Amino acid sequence: MDIGVIVSTNLRKIRVEKGYSLTKLSELSGVSKGMLSQIENNGTSPTINTIWKICSGLGIPYTALLEGQPTESAVISKAQTSRQESENGHYRIFGYYPDSPHHNFELFQMELDPQSAYTSIGHSKVNRNGESEEYVMLIQGELTIDVGDKHLELGPDDATKFNSTRRHIYRNSGPTVVKTVIINFYPV
Repeated sequence: MDIGVIVSTNLRKIRVEKGYSLTKLSELSGVSKGMLSQIENNGTSPTINTIWKICSGLGIPYTALLEGQPTESAVISKAQTSRQESENGHYRIFGYYPDSPHHNFELFQMELDPQSAYTSIGHSKVNRNGESEEYVMLIQGELTIDVGDKHLELGPDDATKFNSTRRHIYRNSGPTVVKTVIINFYPV
């Protein structure tokens, strides 16, 4: 699945539907007009945080730019998911189910390499209360999530939730790759 083509097609479609120029979206998202143009023309593959910024500027869920996956009952292999990674490649997410009119959540698998950290800028504020929740279940490894002044430490089979509109940091100080299941939930 070519994520660049999907993102470029969806970005242009949603931006035009909202009546935003590239300049307006740049102002709303904090992403340069040149970068937005490159993404729309499939000239670059945007990072995870860049997609979060664009989605925040558009007022849409993260996966709205990644749609194009099956919504019917079907088995989705990891190879069929939309894979995104951080700038350094140590943090990877695999999108299994995007937000849609039929459900108000996104489902991901996340991997974080040993001795690595990843900072999320916070998710788009998409409900009337300006909040979204992130649910994380650790499958493998040891993970610390910093949200504000809280340090949430998870071991295998542990789970937590937090307000994901705030900046949060995933930390893997262990010797193995961390694997989690993440659900981003958007209350209505």
